[in-house]
Amino acid sequence: MIEIDRVKNYLLGLQENICNELSGVDGKAEFIVDKWQRPEGGGGITRVISDGAVFEKGGVNFSHVAGKSLPASATAVRPELAGRSFQAMGVSLVIHPHNPYVPTSHMNVRFFIAEKDGHDPVWWFGGGFDLTPYYGFDEDCVHWHQVSKAACEPLGEGAYDKYKKWCDDYFFIKHRNEARGVGGLFFDDLNEPDFDTAFEFMQSVGNHYTKAYVPIVEKRKTTEYGEREKAFQKMRRGRYVEFNLVYDRGTLFGLQTGGRTESILMSLPADVGWYYDWKNESGSSEEKLTEYFLKPRNWLE
Repeated sequence: MIEIDRVKNYLLGLQENICNELSGVDGKAEFIVDKWQRPEGGGGITRVISDGAVFEKGGVNFSHVAGKSLPASATAVRPELAGRSFQAMGVSLVIHPHNPYVPTSHMNVRFFIAEKDGHDPVWWFGGGFDLTPYYGFDEDCVHWHQVSKAACEPLGEGAYDKYKKWCDDYFFIKHRNEARGVGGLFFDDLNEPDFDTAFEFMQSVGNHYTKAYVPIVEKRKTTEYGEREKAFQKMRRGRYVEFNLVYDRGTLFGLQTGGRTESILMSLPADVGWYYDWKNESGSSEEKLTEYFLKPRNWLE
């Protein structure tokens, strides 16, 4: 049985819990709360933290939108859904820390249902989380992927390998021929084996995010850094922006459905840079990021 209200209540609680935990880690700034309504149907709650002790900018967004027809980004691979009414709800977040030794992180979990008179509803879950370091540490990557694998327990053997590879393939900046980060999990169009199991998996992904991210933040947040590290961070943030604006399906869906622009683009960093023909110094930590850490690998071997 499809229980939309149960999904919505979980997502609202998830947003609250994540914001409470991250503001506790920051110790200085709190999330401001911005509730909004969408004229075409639905609305959401955007929570933003900025200029904290640890986090330069971060957003944790809940949205529940509805419409009479799905946009092109949602029907591109499912043309049979064109013309159906829809509801879409989810929690999406991006956190950008001050310290270049603390990675940027992203998580989202979402639920779609498309309906048409005389037809069975079509529904699915999607989401995942991924990590974008500026300076890599093997132990951080191993920890991140250990928690990613634990999050896949509701679906059993093989789920982690499947969704880890999907994440590596999805968060790839094609025009740069490089990965956005060190991966994690990505899944979409999940409606098997049944509603309860798929919903349990979505919850597991949402609940494991802070278990994966907070220990890394705590370990790296006091690492000393200088202008060189900040310049590299700004350049890498530029790559992050390029992916989100060119390839990200969630960003495209939000814009094509007339979503709230401020909430959709909350994922963009406050301080970012593009430098012409950037070259990393041979043998440097910066080169190691792109030549070692950003190459997809099995971190659990």
